[in-house]
Amino acid sequence: MRTKVILVLVIFFSFLPLGLAQVQIRGYLSLEYMSGQEESDVHLGSFKNSQLGLFFSGEIAPKFDYAAELRSEGTAVKVEQAWVRYKASESFALSAGFFLVPFGRYNQSNRPYQTDLINPPLQVEEMYPWSWRELGILLEGRISSLFYSAYVGNGLAEKLNLKESQQFEDNNKNKALGARAGLFLSQNLAVAFSYYRGKYDEDNSRYLSFQGADLIWEFEGLHFLAEYSRASLENPEPYSSGEIKGYFVQVSFNIDSLRPVVSYQYLEYDDPYHGLGFILPSYPGGGIFEEKSRWSFGLVYFFAPTLVFKLEYDYNREKILELKNNTISAQVALSF
Repeated sequence: MRTKVILVLVIFFSFLPLGLAQVQIRGYLSLEYMSGQEESDVHLGSFKNSQLGLFFSGEIAPKFDYAAELRSEGTAVKVEQAWVRYKASESFALSAGFFLVPFGRYNQSNRPYQTDLINPPLQVEEMYPWSWRELGILLEGRISSLFYSAYVGNGLAEKLNLKESQQFEDNNKNKALGARAGLFLSQNLAVAFSYYRGKYDEDNSRYLSFQGADLIWEFEGLHFLAEYSRASLENPEPYSSGEIKGYFVQVSFNIDSLRPVVSYQYLEYDDPYHGLGFILPSYPGGGIFEEKSRWSFGLVYFFAPTLVFKLEYDYNREKILELKNNTISAQVALSF
C-alpha cells in the first residue's frame, strides 16, 4: 500500500504545473477507547483506531476535476480514493481511478465524523471489506429525484472469508459489475437498491454476488437509517453455495447538542467451504456457520459542529454460543 500512496502523491504534484495550485484540502482526526467483558477482544481496555484523513480536490479544466483521500489508521497509511472525473452535467459524471464502492449507504459514509455509532454494524464488519474500494470506472448522476451509480472494476478475491476479500490487482480474467440506484421520495426520505456480481476465484469459474437495499429518513431531528444485504458465493462440488445475509436498523434524535442513538443488527453467515484452514486453491476451510445479533446504544455530544464525542455500549449475542463479549467504546472525532 505504501507504493500506492507514493503514486498518488506523484500524480497529485504532477498536476500542480497545470494550474492546480488552488487545491482544496479537508480532513478529520479521531481517537477511540474500547473495553469489554472477559471474552471480548478488548477485555483489558485499550486506546485504538487513531485515524487521520486528508482530502485533496480541485478542478483541472471546465467539467474536469479530481479528488484524492489518504487515511491513516495507527501507523499505516492507505489510499481511500483517487480519481479523475469528467462531469458533463449533474446527470452524467464519469470517473476513472480508485473509488469507494457504492454498495449501500454506509460504505461511502463511514468516516468518524459521518457516523452516529463508533463501531460498524455486523453486516458491514462481516459481509464485505471495510472501506470496500475498487479500481476501475464509475458512472454516476442524478436526474430529478432519481440517483444512480454504475461501475466496472477488478472485483473481490476468494479468501477465507468475505471481509478479507479486498484486492487491487485482478486474480482472474473476469471484471466485476455493480450498480446502485435510488429515489428521493421526498426531501427527507430516500430509498436505494444495490447490486454486485463478479467471479472471485483464480480459476475464473465461480461467481460472488451481492444484493442490498437501504433507506434513510430525517424528520424534525429524528434520523432513521436501515440497510439490508445478502451475498451468495458459488462453491466447488460437492459443497453447497454459501449465503450470508444481514441487516441493521438505526434510530437517533437531536436534543439540543445531544443525540441519543439505538441500533439493532443481525447477521447470518452460512458457508461450508471457506473459513479457518482455507488455502488457495486446494484446501477447503472448516466452514463458517454464525448467527448473531447486536443491540447498540449510543450518545453523541456536539461540542461544536466539527467536534463530537461519542459513547457506545454494544450488547452482543450469538445463537450457538453465549459469550460474555459486550463492549463499551468512546470516541472523539474532529473534522476540518
